[in-house]
Amino acid sequence: ESDTASEISFQFNKHKKTPSTGSHSSDMASVSSVSGSVLSVYSGDFGSVDAQGTVEFALDYDEKNREFQVHVSQCKDLAVVDEKKGRSDPYVKTYLLPDKARMGKRKTSVKKRTVNPVYNEVLRYKIEKMVLLIQKLNLSVWHNDPLGRNSFLGEIEVDLASWDWSNRRLNWYPLKPRSLSAVNGVDHRGVMNLSIKYVPPGSQGPKNPPSGEVHIWVKDVKDLLQLRPSGVDSFVKCYVLPDTSKKSYQKTRVIKRDTNPVFNHTIVYDGFHTEDLKDACVELTVWDHEKLTNHFLGGIRLGLGTGMSYGISVDWMDSTQEEVAFWQEMMSAANEWIEGLLPLRSL
Repeated sequence: ESDTASEISFQFNKHKKTPSTGSHSSDMASVSSVSGSVLSVYSGDFGSVDAQGTVEFALDYDEKNREFQVHVSQCKDLAVVDEKKGRSDPYVKTYLLPDKARMGKRKTSVKKRTVNPVYNEVLRYKIEKMVLLIQKLNLSVWHNDPLGRNSFLGEIEVDLASWDWSNRRLNWYPLKPRSLSAVNGVDHRGVMNLSIKYVPPGSQGPKNPPSGEVHIWVKDVKDLLQLRPSGVDSFVKCYVLPDTSKKSYQKTRVIKRDTNPVFNHTIVYDGFHTEDLKDACVELTVWDHEKLTNHFLGGIRLGLGTGMSYGISVDWMDSTQEEVAFWQEMMSAANEWIEGLLPLRSL
């Protein structure tokens, strides 16, 4: 059934329910092989503020230095986050999409106690013009919270392929609600073809298996993002959250120069109890391999999507309806392979 297979033991520590066990920051830090700035790619919006106001910025490309420049001037009439104190502490953050992890984030300074912040800062990206033209600029405004529970205030996405590069003037743009691409279904990152199976303890004879097992068969992926003219050198990482230790980490081999890679790789996690299935989450992420760093392409999370794991609120328990249905079908059909075709997403 597969040309590569791996089996590892997996044990949940049910007694250690400290924030470090379930916190998204520590989990995501160990999942990612890129810089710490990728944490905010996964971080959730903790606020419930409606987007409003405008942002003034200009775009330019410095041919001599091969540098993309985002001149963030100011914002007006932003939403108020702290109603009691009537304040917001806004900053502006940018990404180049779809490859957030590769380029990392850029952000301005934080302006305290204002809904009309003035920045006059330039955010810079070292990037070739031809690569830039297949990207989108995501510019978002956030309220900075001392505890890290930042609130989303609005965003705008710019298709750089159709941008008028002769226009270097500062212009005003209305801030819009979250996830323009995701809401409109534009953020297509490919589709993963896989099967999963749960084998309960003792279901195949006395003490066989001695503990429950989750089998994950990664078959292939279709329509990956092509970041280079030569294609993409992709591989799949797997963790069973909340465990992000080396014991939980598995990966496939790298398939070179192929946007439709066939992996045919099976992973078996043992040490499962049936009750663990409601608190665990299988995270499968696809990466483009390069010498210096690996670039995130998309992923899926298989779980119940409750936002909770062993009584702790976690942002990685965020499975879509399709992913939840897939996991539930596995839970209700012990010892049977459940086949699925799931779209990759930005997580």
